[in-house]
Amino acid sequence: MNSDPNRPRDDASGIDDAHPAVEHFDAAITHVDESYATGKMAAGAARGILYSIIETLGTLVGDPDLPAHARSGYEGLLETARELRAKIEH
Repeated sequence: MNSDPNRPRDDASGIDDAHPAVEHFDAAITHVDESYATGKMAAGAARGILYSIIETLGTLVGDPDLPAHARSGYEGLLETARELRAKIEH
């Protein structure tokens, strides 16, 4: 975790502003899943959005400054996004 006392923090998640809240990624994955399942989003669009989410989460998981509690949340969402991508690809 960055020890810079002047760096703004996100009070809701306890993570500094350089690391987005897990809830935002969860909401994005849920939105893609629901939109695809109801036919409001094409498979190609869903795959593209999930690709971006997976790449971003992968980068965050690899961040050495990421607190352990946040890493586990991001890792769980990364697995969820990968599973959804696999479901859409079939």
